[in-house]
Amino acid sequence: MHDHIAVLLLAAGAATRMRGRDKLLEEVAGQPLLARMIARAQATGYEVLVTLPDLAHPRALLAKDTHRVPVPDAAEGMAASIRAGVRALPGHITGVMILPADMPELTTADLRNMGEAFEASGSDPEGAICRATGQDQAGHTVPGHPVLFPRRCFDALKQLSGDAGARHVLNGEQLRSVALPAAHALTDLDTPEAWDAWRQQHDRR
Repeated sequence: MHDHIAVLLLAAGAATRMRGRDKLLEEVAGQPLLARMIARAQATGYEVLVTLPDLAHPRALLAKDTHRVPVPDAAEGMAASIRAGVRALPGHITGVMILPADMPELTTADLRNMGEAFEASGSDPEGAICRATGQDQAGHTVPGHPVLFPRRCFDALKQLSGDAGARHVLNGEQLRSVALPAAHALTDLDTPEAWDAWRQQHDRR
């Protein structure tokens, strides 16, 4: 059990681009995407936190075996989820791995690779930020998710605002790139069309 690392799954967004469908409840291999992502995160042995619109939301039942973090101001954007999630971290955590929950290609092995990169630096709370990269359709290496922040960044993450996520925390930072397979770090599914195309490509229903 790597009890100094936590996985923070961001699952409080309204998914407005899905036009009435909830992307985190879309089925992948016979289970809702959020359940799949939680299971993969839990299999790492890391502590798992999940941000949610509220504890009465249908997503909350899927996260019942995690540390559930309600985000009443989730409409503000991703920053509200990150703020709430980082504020809820247990005191012994020295690194938090943050990722949107709508990334179905990320695997347990990918999340472990991120944690191992952090641990290779001695899990130094003053060390580098680890950021996943993937290959885009042109074969270029592109930064993506997850991003694993050491504890020295926690205060800045707690002060985020708006819908730009943690982008400005990365500015001027030393980043340690962690290459994940194919487009695992890049694939997120925000629209019905994106879901249909992904399912057709991967033959996943």
